[in-house]
Amino acid sequence: MLGTMQFRTHLTASSLRNGITNPASFRAPPLPAIVRKSKSRSGWAAFSAADAPIATFGREERDDARDSISLPPGLRQEALPKHVAFIMDGNGRWAAERELPPSAGHQAGYKTLQLMVELSVKWGIRVLTVFAFSTENWLRPKLEVDFLMTLLETALKDNLQDFLREGIRICIIGDSSKLPKSVQEIAAKLEESTSNNSKLDLLVAISYSGRTDIVQACKKISQKVKNGVLKVEDIDESLVAQELETSCAALYPYPDLLIRTSGELRLSNFLLWEMAYTELYFAQSYWPDFGEKEFVEALFAFQRRQRRFGLRRQTIGVNQP
Repeated sequence: MLGTMQFRTHLTASSLRNGITNPASFRAPPLPAIVRKSKSRSGWAAFSAADAPIATFGREERDDARDSISLPPGLRQEALPKHVAFIMDGNGRWAAERELPPSAGHQAGYKTLQLMVELSVKWGIRVLTVFAFSTENWLRPKLEVDFLMTLLETALKDNLQDFLREGIRICIIGDSSKLPKSVQEIAAKLEESTSNNSKLDLLVAISYSGRTDIVQACKKISQKVKNGVLKVEDIDESLVAQELETSCAALYPYPDLLIRTSGELRLSNFLLWEMAYTELYFAQSYWPDFGEKEFVEALFAFQRRQRRFGLRRQTIGVNQP
């Protein structure tokens, strides 16, 4: 059960205080198993045509992917965001306040990510997009970058069977050409192996830039126009969206809710196209301290809002871009 689940850590207190000088020796803990109840679709009966996405990009939702959903008291299933995005901020400051190296903060932050994935599956959130590593993060100290790449590789590798068992589909977005070859290979394997899963789409933004993604989409469209595949008058928002990397979240490519931790109030070049109508929530806690209680508070705040999409009053349950 969630309340009794324990995360395994592979770093001792002394190694965290002294820093990790050999990132290759680190192994990330696997994603914890999630206890399931018997399958039931009755919890999804309340979904209406109004909940349908604007575009599916060729991927259809499967009813058999939906298990019974157990929400915290007070949360309304019909008002739950289908797509939640996280800017996982504050690992370094969390570590610094404890006189620990940055690697300790990233390790603690990884355990928070595990919990958010678990809760998203449990509560029926369909898409989770996490900002794991920006293009600007390459400018950080080499030791920290090396640790992050090793943490990423081992986390993806060690959790493959968990992703398959829990029905989690992995999509890596960002400039993968800059990643170590070993990370590229395991990422490609994960995407292929989990491509038929439909419980949760987990988009991991690595070496990602929202502006760069828009630029590459424009280049692809321009090339199609040049090749005579498209006409200029064919270009619209839907066409641009299909060329963005987030189109892999076929049913719900646009986040309903963005949560940024650590109290910072900015988007940091994350999902700039996709968040035109996203509700923004800024949590004061650092990412390693963001737990179930904080996630529930963010969802309650989301439910209290009226999403108008530029119009008059409109209920939260309608999924629009």
